[in-house]
Amino acid sequence: MCAAITTMSVRILDREYQVSCPPEEVEALTQSARYLDEQMLNIRETGKIIGLDRIAVMAGLNISHEFLDVRFNREQFESTISSLSNRIDAAIAALQEV
Repeated sequence: MCAAITTMSVRILDREYQVSCPPEEVEALTQSARYLDEQMLNIRETGKIIGLDRIAVMAGLNISHEFLDVRFNREQFESTISSLSNRIDAAIAALQEV
């Protein structure tokens, strides 16, 4: 049995692209395309980078940097939470021994 696939049109930097995805991912794909379009438009508007390929690469690098920064911050947050949880567990264990 084949999973249902939806083909939709997204507009990025004044160009239409046909993209296929599962129906439950249409909204996420739409938001992703919108975000990529905004990033590429911002880069194009600076006038410092010319050419669709270069604009796309710069947008990809910027988005990758944002992703890695968020992932690093999440890992730091999870590490802090784990450390605090261990301290709480130790404090509770110490109280139970009294």
